[in-house]
Amino acid sequence: MAEERKQEELEQEPETVLEQQEPDAAAEPEKDQETPEAPSEEKPEEAEEEGKDKKTIFSRKKDKKEEALKNQIEELQDKLMRRMAEFENFRKRTDKEKTAMYEVGARSVIEKILPVVDNFERGLAMVPEENREEPFVDGMNKIYRQLMAELTNLGVKPIEAVGQEFNPELHNAVMQVENEELESGTVAQELQKGYLYKDTVVRHSMVAVVQ
Repeated sequence: MAEERKQEELEQEPETVLEQQEPDAAAEPEKDQETPEAPSEEKPEEAEEEGKDKKTIFSRKKDKKEEALKNQIEELQDKLMRRMAEFENFRKRTDKEKTAMYEVGARSVIEKILPVVDNFERGLAMVPEENREEPFVDGMNKIYRQLMAELTNLGVKPIEAVGQEFNPELHNAVMQVENEELESGTVAQELQKGYLYKDTVVRHSMVAVVQ
């Protein structure tokens, strides 16, 4: 009896082991597979609104960019106008300085030529009337006239003195004389001729004035 019982236990053991190895299907329920969510379809109205927003943003960016470029152009134009104005002022100032330098140089040369003119006039005044037709005297007269013509072309002209009212800006009174024909304060005699250069006195006339 004991052997039969032992044999029965041996026959039942494999079934137990097999039962332990088989997974318990009921204990672990199958996991549900996650299904991907279908993309939500946008409505036409929402898509249109989104498109309008994008266009608005793009338009704003474009406007800002154009405004920045416009401001930059205006700034550059302003700088250019300022530089042009500065250059124009510099050119005018330079031209004025050149003119002033030229006039100073011209005045200096004219002042040195005037004594030569005085000597020509004194020499010609000393020639007797009967000798004035001689070739030498005629040649000196022609040189004198040529010299005076060139001075006139440069803007040099003599100051009117005799018979004019005394003007301290033009005349230099060195003596007083009596003259019944002229009023007091009138220039009666010119002792040395004065000259103007472009309405500026180069040399005052040396005169005698009626008392």
